[in-house]
Amino acid sequence: MVHHIALYQLKPEVTPEKLEEMIRATRSQLLKIQEVLNIRSGKKIDPHSQWDFFVSLDVESMDKLAMCKDDPVYVKFVEEVIKPHTREGLILDYEMEPGKNIKYS
Repeated sequence: MVHHIALYQLKPEVTPEKLEEMIRATRSQLLKIQEVLNIRSGKKIDPHSQWDFFVSLDVESMDKLAMCKDDPVYVKFVEEVIKPHTREGLILDYEMEPGKNIKYS
């Protein structure tokens, strides 16, 4: 199983209300994608953290993650929620199965 984490810096004009809306939109939209097994999103607690917003999701494999990213719901989410409100991101993918060779992820 693959855990996909995306950390984002928000644009200065994003209000706390808009951030709350982004969190809700993330959860409601991305759960519609068949390949997504679990989704989480939230805002930073530490005021010194450079990453204001995160999205994480679980999928069965990197192939399923690629299918997820090609899904029209995901593409629309990125275009309407991520791109207009973020200025920088960091994407991380992790294999969660102990002992599994990552080349088979």
